[in-house]
Amino acid sequence: MSTREHRRTKIVCTIGPATRSVERMCELIEAGADVFRLNFSHGSEEEHAQTVAFAREAAKRTGKEVGLLGDLPGPKLRLAEIEGGLVELDEGSQVTITTEEVMGTAEVLPVTWEGLPEAVKPGGEVYLADGRIRLTVEETDATRVRCRVEVGGPIASHQGLNLPGADVGLPSAGREDLEWVDFAVRQGIDLLAVSFVRRVEDLEPVERRIRTSGSDIPVIAKIEKPQAAENAESIAQAATSGIMVARGDLGIELPLAQVPNVQRRLLAIAGKHSRPSITATQMLASMVSSPRPTRAEVSDVANAIYQGTDAVMLSEETAVGEYPVEAVQVMDQIARATEPELPYGEWVFTRAASDNDVAASVARAAVGSTYTLGLKALVVPTTSGRTARLVSAHRPKVPVVAVSPRIETVRRLNLLFGVRCVHAENATSLTDLIDDCAKHALDTGVAQSGDLIGITAGLPGMELGTNLFEIHRVP
Repeated sequence: MSTREHRRTKIVCTIGPATRSVERMCELIEAGADVFRLNFSHGSEEEHAQTVAFAREAAKRTGKEVGLLGDLPGPKLRLAEIEGGLVELDEGSQVTITTEEVMGTAEVLPVTWEGLPEAVKPGGEVYLADGRIRLTVEETDATRVRCRVEVGGPIASHQGLNLPGADVGLPSAGREDLEWVDFAVRQGIDLLAVSFVRRVEDLEPVERRIRTSGSDIPVIAKIEKPQAAENAESIAQAATSGIMVARGDLGIELPLAQVPNVQRRLLAIAGKHSRPSITATQMLASMVSSPRPTRAEVSDVANAIYQGTDAVMLSEETAVGEYPVEAVQVMDQIARATEPELPYGEWVFTRAASDNDVAASVARAAVGSTYTLGLKALVVPTTSGRTARLVSAHRPKVPVVAVSPRIETVRRLNLLFGVRCVHAENATSLTDLIDDCAKHALDTGVAQSGDLIGITAGLPGMELGTNLFEIHRVP
């Protein structure tokens, strides 16, 4: 068995011009990618449909299923088209942001929101390109905002604007977002991330659209606004499929010094409610143009893992970077070096709350038994993936093999810490179920003949969720 299978932390890779080919995606998978992210803020439906086809072919060639995460644009202010796709803003220069339909230049930048001039005031700040470019507002009129460039740099078409402190007032999921939801359903996307969530209600339009389409794509709430950080407890409870700590916009909307504490709190909340978590943005940003990360970046990735993240995400590193495969390899190496130091035994009882929930209590008991009984592995038959999520939340140190008859579930479970996924048919009886689990433990190499394993699942007809925990000796 490949040692690569032993890594517990999952790696999400954003696909872009640097990696949009079957061959490149195969390299990413072999380097350790578990989930591919499709950023719907950039690219057409045709391009993303091609990416989906490439990803499925790469999974077929490598023999490893990968999840596909569609990232909705959300209510973010964005630039319109810029001449040549890219311009340079020089420090000290003047630039006008306009709501008029013009081609962007270094002197005039068009935006897609008519309310911008009313949302800013002279002396206010406007950030572009994930905060790398800072403008100061000098004057406004009905359609234009004249600014001075305080910190310059390159700016590209469709990049976002941030107005710290301003109430943009855009809908949580506009027409464009819902059209992308329809696209995701048609293409069989495995997971959907909802951008710029501020409160629980912001998830409802997307979830309703998914249900109306007859799909059950899980929804992940992106936490990137101060309001979301304040409402994180209720958002995490509602977003059963997880949260993403999107530190790029958080670091603009909040004082930078607060971001590490917010990240730690958000990951703790996700753990408490047994929700998967993704830590994202600029984790290995220097590797966009360098084959090696900085020491600070290595520490940043390790800290997210120490704090309990399920997955770490690469954005521009794999979308447009010069070293996308190397970035995944570095992420893989950091995770492997960090994971042996995690407080697994402590997390069994302190990380996720069981309350009076039968399924959560059974999951905790199963993980605890790996220590008291010396179990070699846990095997989790699951249809929806919920049992695997609850087991993963308690962070077992032993391997967890999730077995599902649904290929969609197998792909989605690639996001869960420590969980390996197997696609197999449903057992027809409890005896067959246990025998099949033992066989999967042998086939995946997590146990040998004579070893004790734990099997936890939900028996149908009792409406209790996960309600079975069986100790079994592998024949």
